[in-house]
Formats: sequence, C-alpha cells, structure tokens
Amino acid sequence: MSGTESLTVVLAGGSGALGTHLATDLAARGHHPVILTRRIDPLAPFEQVVWDGKTQGDWVEAMVADRPTAVVNLAGKLVDCRPTDANIATLRSSRVDATRALVAASRERTTPVSYWVQSSTTAIWSDAGDRWCTESTPVPLGLPQMTGVAQPWEDAVEGANTDHLTVLRTSIVLDADAPAMRRLVGLTRFGLGGRVGDGRQWFSWIHIDDWLTIVRAALRVDDAVSLPDGVIVAASPNPVRNAELMAMLRAEIGRPPAPPTPAWLLKLGAVLLRTDPALGLTGRRARSDVLADAGFEFRFPRLEAALSDLL
Repeated sequence: MSGTESLTVVLAGGSGALGTHLATDLAARGHHPVILTRRIDPLAPFEQVVWDGKTQGDWVEAMVADRPTAVVNLAGKLVDCRPTDANIATLRSSRVDATRALVAASRERTTPVSYWVQSSTTAIWSDAGDRWCTESTPVPLGLPQMTGVAQPWEDAVEGANTDHLTVLRTSIVLDADAPAMRRLVGLTRFGLGGRVGDGRQWFSWIHIDDWLTIVRAALRVDDAVSLPDGVIVAASPNPVRNAELMAMLRAEIGRPPAPPTPAWLLKLGAVLLRTDPALGLTGRRARSDVLADAGFEFRFPRLEAALSDLL
C-alpha cells in the first residue's frame, strides 16, 4: 500500500485519546477512519459504528466491506484503577473479548485485511528493573496486573485473517491531553513534583507524533521507513528514571525543587484516588531494536525536547 492509495482503517477503541489522534492524522492524509465505539459522539467528524466490544453485530460490515481495509485495535479499559482481582479481570476481558470479536469478523472476509496493528504495552514486562526490554526480551510468567493482561491480549489476535500483523508494545504516550500527562503536570504545579519512592524506577515514553509515525509505517501509508511484521516496541530510545522525569517537569513548568513522595504516601493516596500505586513505583527500561534496525528516526528522541513541545 503506497502512501497515495486510500485505505479504510477500522479503529476499535478509536474514541479514546490515541484513537482520536490517529483518526485525525489518517483523515488528513486522505484515508478513511471508521471508529468502533460503544456510543456515538455527535461532534466527532469521522464515521462511527456502534459495537459492544464482545459480540458480532452490524459493525461487522465495516470489516467485511469489499475495499482495502486495515485494523488498528486500541480497545480496552483504562488501567488507572485499583489492582483488585475483579478489576484485573475486567482489564483483561475488555481487551481479549474485543480482540477475539475483531478476529472472528476478519474471518468473514473473502480476502484478508491488508494490515493489522494490535495494541499492547511495555508493561507486559512488569517491573523490569535496570535491564533493557526490547522485542527479543522474554515475557515473565505469573506476574500481576498488566503482565497478566497483556500476554492474553496479544495471544487473542492469533488466527486473524490479515496479510500483515504488527503487535505494538507501546510505552507511556506523551500527549498534552492524555490523562497520565495531565495528572503529572497537575501534581507538579501543585508542588508535588518531587521524585516518587526512591526515584530510580525507569520511565519509558514516546511523543504522540512519533507514535503516529510508527503506526503509519505499520499500516504502510507512510513511505518514510519500512517495518517488518511482528512485535515492535513503541518507545523513545532514551528512557529516564523517575527522578529525572520529575526534575525535567519542574524545570519546564517553572516550579522549584519539591520534596519526594515516599512510597507509603503514594500507596495511601492511590487508595483515595482509586488507582494503582504500581503505576508510579514500577517501570521499564524499554527501547526498540526493530525500529533502530529499520533506520527509524525519532522526531523527539529526548524527553527535554518532548516536554518543551507539549508544554
């Protein structure tokens, strides 16, 4: 698929922040995004089709129509919740059920889907300490929260009727409108911009513009770089530790040094905010060997420039 041919891109979970960015980006380049969503947004400028993320329905027509079609699967409940057994089961089912529904729909096509981008997460490696996590790094077994969610999420795409499959293990996407970014900036402005815990946990990240470029390359609608099928880590080559992240945020926002947030205080606050303290106390040191080998050039390889652009 050359960058000049029009492609219909079915975006499952496309009404979220990443999906909205991607739909806007693709539409501006002459492609046709179709958003699968649980509720229609009358203000959205894209074609929308209702689905429940589980069962077959009228939405399947968007998958089987006789036209060049791609799938980008972003469906899944936000991870910002307490790590209870029930919540983890919901995180897992919201991803696995949606993926299986898409796979079943794809098998009703007479020809394969041209390209399929299956979303996943670098959190599949749980808290990986100081080791580098790349496409060849083994996934640990039996660890809680997103490792137990992401592996079945990736496995659920098996059997998809597609010519090309990319499994995109995405790190934290830096986007001025994203909930994670707003929370970090808000805490820093409020004077809570010190390191979290010991501050040594790794923070892997990617600027929204670079994430979009990777997805376009996986969909073959951008001739800038040719990517192989398989797992790709969507992360800047320069992760930072939490203490560095918070110092850069304070410098960018113009806030003075702040006291650290002890782990016990974060855990207490997480209970009040109904979130998972592991989101702040653990991390991964991720990078992509596949992107490096393909000659991919990040527009924002370093965090200072990314924060300056976004803030």
